[in-house]
Amino acid sequence: MSNILNRRRSAALLGAAIIVGAASLPYAFETSSAVASPASAALTNNASNGSFASVVDADKPAVVTIVTTMKAVADTSDTADNSEMQEQFKHFFEQQGIPTPRQAPSPQSGEHAQALGSGFIISPDGYIVTNNHVIANATDIKVTLDDGTELPAKLVGADTKADLAVVKVDASKPLPTMAWGDSSKLKLGDQILAIGNPFGIGTTVTAGIVSARGRDLHSGPYDDFIQIDAPINHGNSGGPLVDHDGNVVGINTAIYSPNGGSVGVGFAIPSDEAQKIVAKLQKSGSIDHGYLGVQIQPVTQDVADAMGLAKPQGALVADVTKDSPAANAGLKAGDIVTSVGNESVSTPRDLSRFVADLSPGDKETVTVWRGGKSVDLAVAIGGNDDGVQQAAAKADEKAQSGPKIGVALADLTPEVREKLGLAQDVSGAVVANVAPDKPAAKAGLQNGDLILSVNDKTVHDASEAKNAVAAAAKAEKKSVLLLVQRGESKTFVAVPFAAA
Repeated sequence: MSNILNRRRSAALLGAAIIVGAASLPYAFETSSAVASPASAALTNNASNGSFASVVDADKPAVVTIVTTMKAVADTSDTADNSEMQEQFKHFFEQQGIPTPRQAPSPQSGEHAQALGSGFIISPDGYIVTNNHVIANATDIKVTLDDGTELPAKLVGADTKADLAVVKVDASKPLPTMAWGDSSKLKLGDQILAIGNPFGIGTTVTAGIVSARGRDLHSGPYDDFIQIDAPINHGNSGGPLVDHDGNVVGINTAIYSPNGGSVGVGFAIPSDEAQKIVAKLQKSGSIDHGYLGVQIQPVTQDVADAMGLAKPQGALVADVTKDSPAANAGLKAGDIVTSVGNESVSTPRDLSRFVADLSPGDKETVTVWRGGKSVDLAVAIGGNDDGVQQAAAKADEKAQSGPKIGVALADLTPEVREKLGLAQDVSGAVVANVAPDKPAAKAGLQNGDLILSVNDKTVHDASEAKNAVAAAAKAEKKSVLLLVQRGESKTFVAVPFAAA
């Protein structure tokens, strides 16, 4: 799809093939791409009637090609369409140890580039769904129907966080449509078809199976991708992923590719989430996501033990933004969010999604685990603008560990305060030394870390911190939970006493 202006091509959004200047063909072809996998071939042979032809006949007329025009710039690292999401995909795969691919050619400043993606029609009067990164920064949008008719399109609305967009064309007759399916019913191994226009060669159908569910690529609050092995490539972005009944169960959005072509690792946005967002875009043209104002992290078994929870679930609040909806409602660092309204929160991602789905001004009850019991808090959800992020998981999850034995603590002296750049109103116990091969070292605690609280009890100096840890051990807690500040970041860490 619109990976076109971006030079990075690994973990890529299915960027539309790019055409610089007056060229009429995609800028590159990969000799290793678009080769059907053995699983795909087996899929075809195992279809109930030996063919997917009936599904394709019904769906293909509603699949379109989308070509956008934009002014190219010399340095696209920050201006490439949807560059923020592109970077997040890139960072995710780098964290997994997957190599960054070779760079693609970059257009010269002043030239015009065309991006080619896919989409599908959802209403006879011409509403079309695609990815936001297909149409982002476009100065002109054209849609080519399955019968070859080319129509100008206008942008109805887009949501960068969900990477979804709706465009509309005016046709002289009712257009063929596709129906939404139920992505929640998909199981690993279920048959699926991907339809789109890879590399601009024309509408193409590939078959595969659902490889995984709930993939989190750290690209936004809606990360719940369906992983598929059906070959999809640049230009497939925005195209439909359909089930054996021909209903749309996903929107093909991204691939991992070390060479620019399909290697059988693709990702699609589930239809259940997409359908709700698309409906809002059709109605109002934009979405103002809810904002809570907290930094959150997962609840590990050690954290659950320290907090007296029966099992590790929920979202642990590491920090609360000043004057945010969360702060005004009384949420505190150390709270574990267990539900939002009637929705149970099992992971930080759940909280991110529930909050993002709410609208500014909504009144909701947030239930937290605090002091060994559940507490209900009434929250007035805020608005989420470009300068504020909704509840989002802490990036540095490796800091989830905690000191109990193996650290030397010291008071916060003026000299240390100045060295660490701490304000006068900040207090706590400074980690002066970390012994190797002890729990603190294994947990990742470092010299200069500041312990702000122990088991949700604020500590002002080293003595209070040591006493609080000793009290936790005396109470036969399985682990101790500490709030640690390092630089500008705060995070909770927990260490099992048994490990010490």
